[in-house]
Amino acid sequence: MIENRSIAVVVPAYRVERQIGPLLARMPAYVDRVFVVDDASPDATAAAVAAVKDPRITLLRHPQNQGVGGAMATGYRAALEAGADLIVKCDGDGQMDPGDIRLLVRPLLERGAEYAKGCRFHHVGELDSMPRVRFAGNIALTFLTKLASGYWHVLDPQNGFVAVGGETLRRIRIDRLAKGYFFENDMLIRLNAIEARVADVPLPSRYAGEPSSLKPGHIALQFPVRLLAGFFRRVFWRYVFYDVSPVALFLLFGSLLFAFGATFGAYHWIWGAIHEQPTQTGTVIVAAVPFILGFQLLLQAVVLDIQNSPRGEREGGPRFLAERDPQERVESLR
Repeated sequence: MIENRSIAVVVPAYRVERQIGPLLARMPAYVDRVFVVDDASPDATAAAVAAVKDPRITLLRHPQNQGVGGAMATGYRAALEAGADLIVKCDGDGQMDPGDIRLLVRPLLERGAEYAKGCRFHHVGELDSMPRVRFAGNIALTFLTKLASGYWHVLDPQNGFVAVGGETLRRIRIDRLAKGYFFENDMLIRLNAIEARVADVPLPSRYAGEPSSLKPGHIALQFPVRLLAGFFRRVFWRYVFYDVSPVALFLLFGSLLFAFGATFGAYHWIWGAIHEQPTQTGTVIVAAVPFILGFQLLLQAVVLDIQNSPRGEREGGPRFLAERDPQERVESLR
């Protein structure tokens, strides 16, 4: 426990037979329960977990692979049933240091946040260790996730090292969370709909050549579509169902005007180019005015959405990291 708050760690595990043992061995003493979810891993992951003699560890097994989101749903339900106050996600591949859990949950304990995410981008010097493909994908997905989720202040929305309060988690339909790698993005979208405060916590990740099941092509094809659907779902629940807001009106009329101006203008420009005739001034005005007005409305909607982003107090990088007990850092790396 920390400050009389029970802490449970959920570890989704798939093909991590080499990494899972050392990870569990580094689990801090203040962690009360550890739920390892073997997501039908074809290797000896389950045996590696069983070899760790720690009474806090509970092994949950899926008969069929459900993806990281499915594994987390199973772990979240188990942690809630165990009465955990704070629940932390820590991947089984060793990229996340369990010794950093104390830092990760601090915004929930002291600063009023309801969800905390580790942020790798505060550690610029350590970004060199991140694979280039993964780094490029994170940059591209970051903007799209900010737009879809409404958490514009979250610097690293793809980071999977997260902590959530048990009461906050109970307000979310866990059974409807995305099953695969879209889980992290879907979680943010659903948190914004209930106006949960989210905080960034500067924490580095470690990359040591561990295998990844992430398929960049699959992400590039599916994530933009799912983020767009999530964006409209969030706007409906946040700005229409729960509270009628100018954001929804600006998005609706802005999109219609912008689309009309762009379509009308493009049609007449192409028609004029084909027939080698100049476009009339009146036609240009009819296309330009709704195009510009629509763009301004969309821009205003984004500005209002940014202002409405539920914020947890962001931690200061160097000062925040310096508060950690140096001996704890040494012991967690053994």
